[in-house]
Amino acid sequence: MYMGSIARRSIVLLASALAAAGLVVGAGQAAAAPPSPGSEYVNLGDSYSAGSGVNPVVPGTYPLCGQSENNAAHVLARSAGLRLTDISCGGAKTSDFFAPQFPGLRPQLSALSPRTKLVTLMIGGNDENVFGQTVAQCVAAGATTGFTGHPCQDRYGNSIADTVNSQTYPNLVNAYRAVRAHAPNATVAVINYPTILPNKVQGCPGFPVAPGDVPYTYSLQKTLNDAIARAAKTVGFTVVDAASASVGHDSCQPVGTRWVEPLITDQQLVPVHPNALGERQMAMLAGKALGLK
Repeated sequence: MYMGSIARRSIVLLASALAAAGLVVGAGQAAAAPPSPGSEYVNLGDSYSAGSGVNPVVPGTYPLCGQSENNAAHVLARSAGLRLTDISCGGAKTSDFFAPQFPGLRPQLSALSPRTKLVTLMIGGNDENVFGQTVAQCVAAGATTGFTGHPCQDRYGNSIADTVNSQTYPNLVNAYRAVRAHAPNATVAVINYPTILPNKVQGCPGFPVAPGDVPYTYSLQKTLNDAIARAAKTVGFTVVDAASASVGHDSCQPVGTRWVEPLITDQQLVPVHPNALGERQMAMLAGKALGLK
């Protein structure tokens, strides 16, 4: 059942780029007024924030960043009349907030200032290569059993979740505190990651992991999103819960329903990432959370 060159190419793309209507409000921001039209707005983060794979790409941006004109930040800025500086980039880690990700790029934090009134961000999935490594490992593990049982869970157990809690979580806290220091007057909304796989044992067209490992991979993504929520609460940032809102819109669903593309897809070049519908939905969720129209 192995998928051949298409799957291998997808895994490479995933590993290099991988890295709602619930709402959790962090202390200190509940009473913040929504940014007014014309306010300075900065979008930070990784490929989920950049909208990598969603056409068209923003002219003049670094090609490997894959930043889309139709990512959630651009959609939100257009609808609310905000002045957007989008510095998100595919493959970004929390360390890229502090140092250039590629030669010629600037650290993401450099886009912030006391004039910044709104910040949105998605980050953390690429730290320790959690997303890309997990999917690649679970696909490989499934192949060893003919995609039966839950071989990825058997092989890796709690080790990936332990890495998220011991390494990614403190990285998030450090990055969020730096955002607050660089943008002291901004409302900051952290968008967590929309659901990739459902929380039940099932086969998934286009996502070649063993059915028994589908809820396992869900649990690992939930661990990351929980770490994001805890870190945001520590700093007092709003969390836009794309994960909860996207339940039933995971990559196993048909085109037009799913917000995230599966590993094997002909809908966009970057798999296991939000599609245009997913980016629009995240923009809507963020707008509602922030009181924007």
